[in-house]
Amino acid sequence: MVSETMIHPSAIVETGARLGEGVRIGPFCYVGKDVVLGDGVTLKSHVVVDGQTTIGADTVVFSFAVLGEIPQDKKFNGEATRLEIGARNRIREHVTMNTGTEGGGGVTKIGDDGLFMAGCHVAHDVHIGNNVILVNNCAVAGHCVIEDNVIVGGLSGIHQFVRLGEGAIIGAVTMVTNDVIPYGLVQAPRGELDGLNLVGLKRRGVARADITALRAAFQMLAQGEGTFHDRAQRLKEETESAYVNQIVDFVLGASDRSFLTPK
Repeated sequence: MVSETMIHPSAIVETGARLGEGVRIGPFCYVGKDVVLGDGVTLKSHVVVDGQTTIGADTVVFSFAVLGEIPQDKKFNGEATRLEIGARNRIREHVTMNTGTEGGGGVTKIGDDGLFMAGCHVAHDVHIGNNVILVNNCAVAGHCVIEDNVIVGGLSGIHQFVRLGEGAIIGAVTMVTNDVIPYGLVQAPRGELDGLNLVGLKRRGVARADITALRAAFQMLAQGEGTFHDRAQRLKEETESAYVNQIVDFVLGASDRSFLTPK
């Protein structure tokens, strides 16, 4: 049975906004005319959703979050850009997510099942995958890519155009200025690649043989001959592990930044 949509009398929902079944809009919320809220979306109270913003089913947005406002980019000139948020996300208090820019592809995109803790900022043209956790007060600058199952620690900053590979974990109070390989473990104030996210791999049930292959690959990337790119290319020729190949493909793929490399 689908529940009825409920809008608090103090909320403002502009004409043109599209609301799915069972939407809950709490006190003093604002929903703009180009917004689309999927089935079962909940806006707790004092939430602002504006711009060309789509929020997927069963996402819950907590008080004082601002979603879909214009980018914090001086080059932005009012062009029509979008914010797309997937299903079943939890977006906590004071989170901000901006729409994209024409120069960055025009869309900021958030996957499914994420947890965005209080005070996080997601800038223009960022693409975030599924099952991502941004801990309190971390900031993701424009054009970043965060793949699935990544955790970014509290008070951390991700530099513009940086990519964080699948399953990576970033420690608290860390500034990340270069790409992070899949399953990488990064910590220290200026972001050092200190190893692999072994705890995360074990929690996901990754087989011991795959973890062993990843550890061997990490050692080769850290200590092998040639450049970091050369070592990755050699790994591609030698490995049969799908997890190692993920790292190799990530390193050999296109990027606007260099890589954090093992010490």
